[in-house]
Amino acid sequence: MMTRFMASAFVSTALLAGASIAQAEMHGDMHPQVWADDQPVAGGTVSAEKVTAGSNGWLVVHRTDDSMKPGPVVGHAPLKEGENMDVTALLTEDVSTGDQLMLMVHSEEGGMETGVFEYTLGASEDGPIKMDGNLVMSTITAQ
Repeated sequence: MMTRFMASAFVSTALLAGASIAQAEMHGDMHPQVWADDQPVAGGTVSAEKVTAGSNGWLVVHRTDDSMKPGPVVGHAPLKEGENMDVTALLTEDVSTGDQLMLMVHSEEGGMETGVFEYTLGASEDGPIKMDGNLVMSTITAQ
């Protein structure tokens, strides 16, 4: 009898947790994240397999190096609130094999125009978002 009660409590807890996650995702409370792997860039693009965003914004491609600090922007692509699959950014300058790139989530706030990417390094327009004080990004190496 005790085993059945515990199993039932576990299933109920799991269902409630799943419902909370689904509700958070529907209400834009999901944690922004970027999933990307090392990839060839000879075609002039960089892609993320999946990006989650709490609001509309941008996937921005920065140059970086071993310091892991975001450098100049070399590409961007729009993001919608929620889950974005296969997000591809056109590169605006040449990237060589071995170059490190940081794919980062930026907001659509503070600029003059909605739907126009206005960020320049260090600016607040369409700037990077942070979760718990950390940039939301993934670093890859161009192949």
